[in-house]
Amino acid sequence: MRGSDNSNDNRIDAKAIRRRRFLGAGAVTLGGAGVAGVTQLAGGGAVASVGGSTATAGAGTSVSGSVFKLGVASGDPLPTAVVIWTRVVPANPGSSGILAPTVAVSWELAADSGFTRILRSGTVNATSTLGYSVHVDVTGLSAATDYWYRFKALGRTSRTGRTRTAPAAGSSPDRVRIALASCQNWAHGYFTVYQDMRAQDPDLVLFVGDYIYESSAYSYRVRRHEGSSAPVTLAQYRARHEQYNTDPDLQAMRASTPFVVVFDDHEVEQDWAGDKANDPVAWPPAKFLARRAAAFQAYYEHMPIRLKQKPSGPDVQMYRSLDFGTLARLHVLDTRQYRDDQASTQEVAKEAGRVIVGTAQRDWLVNSMRTAGRKWNLIASPVMMAETDLLAGVGKLWEYDAWDGYQAERNALLADFQDLRNPVVLTGDRHRTIVSDLKLDFADPDSAVVGAEFVGTSLSSNGDEDLEAFAAEWAPKLADNPHWKMIDARRGYLLFDISADGIEATLRTISTVVTKNGTTSTAAVFRVSDGVPGVRRDGAGTEASPASPGESAKESASPSADPANSPSPTDTTTPTDPATPTDSTSPSPTGSVTDVPATDATPTL
Repeated sequence: MRGSDNSNDNRIDAKAIRRRRFLGAGAVTLGGAGVAGVTQLAGGGAVASVGGSTATAGAGTSVSGSVFKLGVASGDPLPTAVVIWTRVVPANPGSSGILAPTVAVSWELAADSGFTRILRSGTVNATSTLGYSVHVDVTGLSAATDYWYRFKALGRTSRTGRTRTAPAAGSSPDRVRIALASCQNWAHGYFTVYQDMRAQDPDLVLFVGDYIYESSAYSYRVRRHEGSSAPVTLAQYRARHEQYNTDPDLQAMRASTPFVVVFDDHEVEQDWAGDKANDPVAWPPAKFLARRAAAFQAYYEHMPIRLKQKPSGPDVQMYRSLDFGTLARLHVLDTRQYRDDQASTQEVAKEAGRVIVGTAQRDWLVNSMRTAGRKWNLIASPVMMAETDLLAGVGKLWEYDAWDGYQAERNALLADFQDLRNPVVLTGDRHRTIVSDLKLDFADPDSAVVGAEFVGTSLSSNGDEDLEAFAAEWAPKLADNPHWKMIDARRGYLLFDISADGIEATLRTISTVVTKNGTTSTAAVFRVSDGVPGVRRDGAGTEASPASPGESAKESASPSADPANSPSPTDTTTPTDPATPTDSTSPSPTGSVTDVPATDATPTL
């Protein structure tokens, strides 16, 4: 996550605050020292996991409204298995007390959207103890294959979801397409950019944190959060997740493409670290861990993840890996549970023994990368790994909530990267697109490049920013971050086309999130080549020419070394309204909160 939800939280006072506050307000492409534009600055069988928790159930009563109003989702695809998810929701938001303690939910998985060839089906018991959520790990499937699925309960049928299994072990897929998403704040804007993401038809959505925000209802710009206070109980975290999952664009995205998810901080509390809350006086460890347990359970109840990721009280194992044939292994990191508290000075940040992922997880990561045998080692890190120097000129000022606050562990991992094949880090948190080379030693500009990092911008968090103010703020700092290739403050996402010879990363940005009529376009394209550490930008040299702050966002979307001669990235604009044409086989965003009467056909396995 990027800091507070408050719109005035853009200044840095390292002495006055214990936790970090990050990047001011706007967007940039690294290289030159001046403003490079008002949008960018650039520089160099089935198993159901139900049961167990603390929620109580009242007497059974009839259910009104939509049983499946939170939609459906799938996730963590394997070559022969995928998790499908839904949640039966009672009429009262956030409540689990108006249904019977157990609700039978049947499910079907088919080879076609019309369900004329049902391949797997079954019935599971959704219980009050897990908020009537359903996680079915459907096994025995074919690799690299599209499937359709749906659920039935209480006389209603859910919308249809589409999912896809991973390529077979040992196979060599031509391409895997991954969309990187993070930081969707309900209060700061609409999630309309998901319409464009769906149109790009990724194989997978990688969501690297801040799926919900725990701010109170008063902190809003566009839409108001439910409730009257920050969530701290299970019922309150459930209600916040329910609100987010009613968003029609998010719901349609989850129904169309499998997700791989991991939390950052806002799923629990801003800037939490291990067993320490942001405010350890108000939330001593025992009290905070009870809150963390509630947050983790609500997270599990609303995510398409496996039983292995079901929490046990305040603990959960979220770090894991997924393979895509011989092409790539995706390592998903947990940078919250095992970290030491954030540093408050550079001296503390440099201390030996300070960890952000911990010894066990780091050893697992390095060993998995070393033995993967895949062309690409992808690392999903909820917080930024490359250095951020917030101080223009002599000296440094680091962002202590990110890997910068854990210098020794970060540097040891980067040293390991030298001997590992094609490490590429995919990150969220910053509400910025920041594309960087990963250096063996960020203190030495001539140090070896050992990898690449792509920090994805937010889906909506921070809303529409003042891009001129951003460029003015960040232009003086670009020379202090020579490993950055670009920083951009617009909302959107990154799309990665991964093939044997390289990765093409496309930045898709949206014109506005404060209304529902934003348009999307390609702002920049980057490439990473097999066997060549680091990243380069298409159509750009090592330096960017300054652009006038008066230029429009479209005109300055892709500054380059020589704007007159360098090719511009594609600027294909896609209206993001519900009328955007989609593949007829994809689930429609319409009717996302309306169920249909259930049919009688329930084939067995």
